[in-house]
Amino acid sequence: MTDNNEYNVTTKTIFTYIPNLIGYSRVVTAIVSLFLMKQHPIYMTFIYGVSCLLDAFDGTAARRYNQTSKFGAVLDMVTDRCTTASLIAFLVILYPSYAILWQCLISLDLASHYMHMYASLVAGSGSHKNIDEGQNFLLKLYYTSKKVLFTVCAFNELFYVALYLAAFDFNPLPLVNMTFGRLLAVVSFPIWLFKQFTNVIQLVGAATKLAEIDVTDKVNELRKKDGK
Repeated sequence: MTDNNEYNVTTKTIFTYIPNLIGYSRVVTAIVSLFLMKQHPIYMTFIYGVSCLLDAFDGTAARRYNQTSKFGAVLDMVTDRCTTASLIAFLVILYPSYAILWQCLISLDLASHYMHMYASLVAGSGSHKNIDEGQNFLLKLYYTSKKVLFTVCAFNELFYVALYLAAFDFNPLPLVNMTFGRLLAVVSFPIWLFKQFTNVIQLVGAATKLAEIDVTDKVNELRKKDGK
């Protein structure tokens, strides 16, 4: 077996990859935004936006500098999920009447992405963004087109940020007679809804893939017992 140290690659090497450093900055800015959520909506929106925008650069940096890593992929997905879940959790405070809805949305987001990544790993895929030919065409479009992926994810976050801003007492915009938060929510809602639909497809697809792997494993187990 080849000794990894022969090539001077250590865990520190992976942890200090440029895309992973970008990932850490996303975590820091996301945490800062949490402390600003209650009383500083404008500052919070700016810092939260920076955290989300940095997501567009870690993947690019990983490919440019040949610094892709399993740790980086998981860091990216976990940061995405935790950031979104934290914002939705605060919406429970702002809109308590819709608490069950927010809980369901957090659960759907976490469950669909976890099951999808786990199913991809079990199936031997190098990345959760590699979609099989037999998968739903919307899911393939979502993961294989960088423009679609960025747009959908951006508008998904924009919708939650819009609802957050709409809860504060800002002056209405001229002409449209509604606050910026409400206007942004209306504009971003259709693509947000598409993202939730994609999450459902992703969840069902991952569950089906895992069940198919279970079937194969069970058949192989029975064949061994029968001596075939």
